[in-house]
Amino acid sequence: MREQIMWQFSDDRGQLSTAERRPARVLAYVQAGASLWDRGIRPSAIFGSDHDDHAVPDTAKTGSLPLTEVRYLGAGSALDVDTLLGVEPDLVVAVSYGGGHVYGLAPETAKHLEEHVPVVVVDVGQARTLAEIGERFARLARSLGAEEPASAARDLDAARDRLRTLAAGPDRPRVLALSPAGRDQAHLARPRMWPELRALAELGVDLVEPAEGPGANWSTVGWAQAATLRPAIVLADIRSNATPLDELRTGDGWSAVEEGAQVLPWNPEPVCSPQAHARFLTCVADALEAAAPRR
Repeated sequence: MREQIMWQFSDDRGQLSTAERRPARVLAYVQAGASLWDRGIRPSAIFGSDHDDHAVPDTAKTGSLPLTEVRYLGAGSALDVDTLLGVEPDLVVAVSYGGGHVYGLAPETAKHLEEHVPVVVVDVGQARTLAEIGERFARLARSLGAEEPASAARDLDAARDRLRTLAAGPDRPRVLALSPAGRDQAHLARPRMWPELRALAELGVDLVEPAEGPGANWSTVGWAQAATLRPAIVLADIRSNATPLDELRTGDGWSAVEEGAQVLPWNPEPVCSPQAHARFLTCVADALEAAAPRR
């Protein structure tokens, strides 16, 4: 008899994954796991990348995941196939930043993992809009039997409308996205390379564009140079691989950037769900409203 296929999904590598029954035990990269959780899929376990701690997940990336209930297996090249298969997944959901490469796992580990369990890869790189990435996670969640609540889309539309209105006002506050890289320098984000930042720009937010130069995604400069940009709002990377802001506040460089600016937490690996994006847009909208000149 031929195997009866009850579930299938074509990922962003064009690779078709199939199973005799709908997968129920999902192992996911932390960003993917948090994005699926908001859509009604509870992952059995999650893993991180080489940027993450091997013992505990980076809470900047975990969104609304119930970390006391979802097991964290570790991160990056320290993970092996036996550890990943030890939670008995019937589906692995990973992400890619282009080229179909599985992010967060050593290539050989990813290769051997696919010999035992279907692996679905969602491209979250700069070639896609945030809405397109979100729709891919939505399609995957629907294939696994979940439907996100209609209220999530309504709340996101409301957040977009509010931000668009505030960003259209006179004297728009300048917004700078950056990742602290120690007491001497910062990585300034090139907005066009980050789907979440492009989504802000499309709504009219005035994002600072670093000068042309080395670095496709970031422009690395000294804090003094970053301070000359005079942003009214700073989106500061709070992932565990970025320098914590508290470690910078004893120095003059970061203080000059922070002075007179509102500092908002930013995760360059965003949870791709309507709920998470609505929260982010609301946070930015609140900052724009507070920074707007009083008339």
